[in-house]
Amino acid sequence: MTSETWSGTLHLARDFALLHGRAGTTAAHAHYAHQLLLSDDAPIEIAIDGRRLAGTRLLIRSQQAHAIVSAPAALHVIYAEPLRLDAATLDAIAPPPDSAALLGTLQALPRRAPVDARIDDALAEIDAMLSGKVDAGALAGRVRLSLSQLERLFSAQVGLSVRRLVRWRRLRLALQLALTGRALTVAAHDAGFADSAHFSRVMRELFGVRADRTLAGLHVEFVS
Repeated sequence: MTSETWSGTLHLARDFALLHGRAGTTAAHAHYAHQLLLSDDAPIEIAIDGRRLAGTRLLIRSQQAHAIVSAPAALHVIYAEPLRLDAATLDAIAPPPDSAALLGTLQALPRRAPVDARIDDALAEIDAMLSGKVDAGALAGRVRLSLSQLERLFSAQVGLSVRRLVRWRRLRLALQLALTGRALTVAAHDAGFADSAHFSRVMRELFGVRADRTLAGLHVEFVS
């Protein structure tokens, strides 16, 4: 049984999110973002690859199945987009004195660029299409690739198929909309989900929590 009480401030940027506050427990899940959990004192406990790990600094790599078993009342949780911030760069962050310092560190980190610039073009097209159906064949045509070429590029450089990357971007958009005050049903629809139940299923699969129990206690601040 999970205790999905999350609270605090969520600093939301284009390629990372920083939570300072309380993280609830989760069911087992896996998401595209790298995740770094930092605690000043009490250890965090997670289950990962069938093992229990505890510590004040825990790195979870992209698409690695895990669950938060217990967490102290206050900690920092970083989610980073693998296309822009690799796991080694994230893991090298020195423990900061406060949230403002950590936020500045994240903003100053060097960003990766795709080997093929058409990946950036495809991602921009996907973001523009999220409110409706994203057809992989049409997307390939927009970036002057065959469908097979597009899928190969995504597999090699993004680490996800086009379909799974679209699902991840839809969830990011729905969460952003919900955090800024839209009803979950409206946020789900505006991000291209069939309905709120579809949004909820993807939220459980990728983050191990229910949106309606998790988002209400979070205050969002957008950062560049």
